[in-house]
Amino acid sequence: MRRKYIATLAGASVLLAFAGGYALGQAQPPAGNKGLSAEPLQSLDLSEEIDFVQGRPLRMRKITLQPGGVIGLHTHKDRPAVSYFLEGQVTYHQEGKADVVVGPGQGFAEGKATTHWAENRGSVPAVWIAVDIPKD
Repeated sequence: MRRKYIATLAGASVLLAFAGGYALGQAQPPAGNKGLSAEPLQSLDLSEEIDFVQGRPLRMRKITLQPGGVIGLHTHKDRPAVSYFLEGQVTYHQEGKADVVVGPGQGFAEGKATTHWAENRGSVPAVWIAVDIPKD
């Protein structure tokens, strides 16, 4: 009886350790940003350019995400964007899609259906140009 109890206890311990390790290994989307800076490069007020975007600018920024930095979970509803990478790499976690590592010469487009977060797992800053139409 005692052997059966010990075997059951040992099996349960292994199962709990495995489940706990699996849960800890899953990437959780961060709520906020860390190690992120955005340098405005150019902007154009679209009010005089296109009627239906009254009061919204077309802006271009240089984004830098430091090693270990994250961009918190967010959506691009009402804020379409395109990006082009210059340096470093970012792991891009988009809802409903496989993770993608984006680096120099690559980029991505983010529309109203995009919900995502990103992280710099590398040892150098990730730098890219982002162009979007934000609500100001």
